[in-house]
Amino acid sequence: MPCPNQQVVRSSSAHPDHSTMKQVRFASGNNSDSDSQDKPCETPENGHSHIELGPQLKLLPLNDQVRELQTIIRDKTTSRGDFVFCADRLIRLVVEEGLNQLPYTECVVTTPTGYKYEGVRFERGNCGVSIMRSGEAMEQGLRDCCRSIRIGKILIQSDEETLKAKVYYAKFPPDIYRRKVLLMYPILSSGNTVVEAVRVLTDHGVQPSHIILLSLFSTPHGAKSIIEEFPDITILTTEVHSVSPIHFGQKYFGTD
Repeated sequence: MPCPNQQVVRSSSAHPDHSTMKQVRFASGNNSDSDSQDKPCETPENGHSHIELGPQLKLLPLNDQVRELQTIIRDKTTSRGDFVFCADRLIRLVVEEGLNQLPYTECVVTTPTGYKYEGVRFERGNCGVSIMRSGEAMEQGLRDCCRSIRIGKILIQSDEETLKAKVYYAKFPPDIYRRKVLLMYPILSSGNTVVEAVRVLTDHGVQPSHIILLSLFSTPHGAKSIIEEFPDITILTTEVHSVSPIHFGQKYFGTD
């Protein structure tokens, strides 16, 4: 089950070996990100970087639908209503693919006609954690897929004097050290905020290998800095590009 109280049954062709999943592309991009500025990096073509980061970084399968959503979100002329609508759609796609990264076990269920169906159930022990404030935009998408999933929160802001990320608030399920964590943060720029958030989670006993970071856009530097600090973490995003839409939070919540 993708969350503690949700049951999902797939066809028997699914197999618990996660290395066989075909839906996720491995990123061949290095991510350069800075939370407060659009900083170019090595971009041979159309702003996309092609430096190999390894299997820790996974990209949502790219199709015309995803590309259109990315375009609308990046377009400065997009109205807030259209922005939120398209952002929510893209968030849902990322969340759905993030759930595919969670462990599951095979099971047999009986259909109303008495037929024995071989399927799978996701294992219990998952939760979400949003990095406030922009990460909260992804909470509803997770709840739409997992009705009763528990969601923790972290508030991290840059210190005005040192410019370093500082934790101001953190609240998690008491048994988070036993859970797989879907960490939600839509825009990876410098990666500093996420690195600090993962440190807080590890301080609470969460293994980096049990953390799946869900984001919408990432720069090469941002993803690289996170993976270098925590090589066992998994990052799932829709695009690795030198310029990230850093206006996302302001536009989504109407504070721009």
